[in-house]
Amino acid sequence: MNVLSVLRDSWYFFSHNLAAIARLCLPLIVLEGLLLQQVDSLVTGESATIWRLLAGLLFYPLYSAALILFLDARSNGGTPRARDLLAASLRLWPSFALLAGLTTVAILLGASLLVLPGLWLMVKLAFAEYLLVLRGLQPLQALQTSFRLSNGYFWPMLACILGIMLPLWLLDGWGQNTPSIADDPLASLLLDCTSRFLQLFSTVVLFRLFMLRSTQPVVE
Repeated sequence: MNVLSVLRDSWYFFSHNLAAIARLCLPLIVLEGLLLQQVDSLVTGESATIWRLLAGLLFYPLYSAALILFLDARSNGGTPRARDLLAASLRLWPSFALLAGLTTVAILLGASLLVLPGLWLMVKLAFAEYLLVLRGLQPLQALQTSFRLSNGYFWPMLACILGIMLPLWLLDGWGQNTPSIADDPLASLLLDCTSRFLQLFSTVVLFRLFMLRSTQPVVE
């Protein structure tokens, strides 16, 4: 499998559907950013991380599930309405939020040991969201199946994830360490929302990988 071809095809889709993706996801991303700003202003210390994770679980499952459903519909030639996708994602919210919480905790625990275990878990669990949304698996089933389904695709998945996320992580770090941005609520919100919106490109790329992987036998 050619990683560059996957990235090129995914970028073509993302750029040609940019307006539809923005209408679907950006309002929720902005609401998420506003809520996270409130959390940061009200909570300090170690508990701030926990509250940020909980706040993120309110919105992330909604726009991520809606985007996955949009990708599936468009790949089959459909033109879904945003309100129908959001209604479907709202029904999926309880199980998706549980899955996102389990995934986040697992990755953070792995990262707390060393960086590499966290990255390994990030890759191995990357297909879980698609399995839950598109195949109707329960959270634990989705996690287990993602472990198996990612066999044989680990390195391409890692290359795609790091190629997209590493520049965005560096952008976030730059913003947090630049006083003119970190101390300006509007600039901080704009940077955070821009970063979160661009992270949606990774959802498109992983969807492409998931569809390719689903057509091949699972390597045990």
